[in-house]
Amino acid sequence: MTVTDLITAVGDSRRYNFHSHTQYCDGHATIEEFAEAAVAIGMEHYGFSPHSPIPFESSCNMSFEDVPRFIEDVKEMQRRYDGKIKFYTAMEVDFLDNEWGPAVDYFKGLPLDYIIGSVHFLPSDQGGYVDIDGGYERFQNYMTEHFHNDIRHVVELFFDRSEAMLQAGGFEIIGHFDKITHNASIHFPALEEQPWYHRRVNDLIDLIAEKGVIAEINTKAYTREGRFYPSSSLFRRLIDAHIPLLVNSDTHYPNLIDVSRADAFTILDKSS
Repeated sequence: MTVTDLITAVGDSRRYNFHSHTQYCDGHATIEEFAEAAVAIGMEHYGFSPHSPIPFESSCNMSFEDVPRFIEDVKEMQRRYDGKIKFYTAMEVDFLDNEWGPAVDYFKGLPLDYIIGSVHFLPSDQGGYVDIDGGYERFQNYMTEHFHNDIRHVVELFFDRSEAMLQAGGFEIIGHFDKITHNASIHFPALEEQPWYHRRVNDLIDLIAEKGVIAEINTKAYTREGRFYPSSSLFRRLIDAHIPLLVNSDTHYPNLIDVSRADAFTILDKSS
């Protein structure tokens, strides 16, 4: 599907979620359980988007061996609930570098309806990649072990990789594009007040608009952290840039499929 196809399919409906994780990666229920929950709450469009395989070991990412079975499981849900809900086969693909990301041939060859492009891993100063998502305690340890506690370097590197991912293309939705602030702003509370940070965020938004991809409003952490990704302070900026938006819960649990999505829509409506 193209960006236009996705936006057209949703239309005026708000009963959708295009970002979710099941047992195939770090989710906490089966595809069948998520499908049942989505139907029960009246979703009209629902995408299964496991964290993609990557070329090294990660407990959060699905294995290459599980990909065919994942695709067949979604097809079964599509058959079972035909006429009740539209299920989509997707992936959240990790961009590592130009050798591994949404644009590589492996993902082009899969029968996916769409791809979410996201940055979770950054190259360590000691070599290899480290996951800068997840809890702050682990992030703090990584800052010491891998990045010499240079928070600006880490944040700039995150945006460098995000821009490189957009330049490479191969995806329809950019996932939680300022998610680095989840941990970085704890490490450096004044982060979002820095002129250089504002410049990087605004440059990224300009590039998102130029490349014509969808930006998701990720609601997963709102009840816990009181913020969306991207920050609600950027909603008006995104609207003014004419970037298509989708409000996704990035759910890992069936009971959280719709979590905080109504809150995001309320703020978006006021920002319009």
